[in-house]
Amino acid sequence: MSTTNPENRDKLVFRIAMGISVVIFIAVIILNRKVLPAPEVLPSWTYFLPKLNAMINGTCTLLLLVSLYFIKQKNIAAHKTVNLTAFGLSSLFLISYVVFHWIAPQTHYPENAPNANLYYVILISHIILAAVVLPLVLISFYRGLQMQVELHKKIVRFAYPIWLYVTVTGVIVYMMISPYYPIQ
Repeated sequence: MSTTNPENRDKLVFRIAMGISVVIFIAVIILNRKVLPAPEVLPSWTYFLPKLNAMINGTCTLLLLVSLYFIKQKNIAAHKTVNLTAFGLSSLFLISYVVFHWIAPQTHYPENAPNANLYYVILISHIILAAVVLPLVLISFYRGLQMQVELHKKIVRFAYPIWLYVTVTGVIVYMMISPYYPIQ
């Protein structure tokens, strides 16, 4: 398959985006099942990672809102810079998330807590939509960077609100579960 043909290149990018998304999804499932051996002694910084992840998610929320502002102002350069920053931070988040879930013991939300049902609704929707949004974000970034504006807009109509929801609920999930981490 020649990648010089735009159609072939688009198919290749789609396959790569889906492949990355599937690999990450499988990795998260494996890490949550504690299949891989974790270190016997946790590094001292381990329990800072969820707080870092919440700060990254909160920052990404703000960046996504700023990105929307810039595109409404037709400031494409600023829109692109802000989105690349959000993408970079989201990548850092993903690395931090994977490391934490690999090495730290799993923390459970108390089932008898008064807002346990709310927590699980938010958590489950957050997890499902985080898995759904990754390929959408990857493809929308590709379209945007290629200046395929109409195709970019079609994807972003779905990707943007989902990504925004995922970043906001990431902070909410952290705020709800953080009192139950064994080490603060």
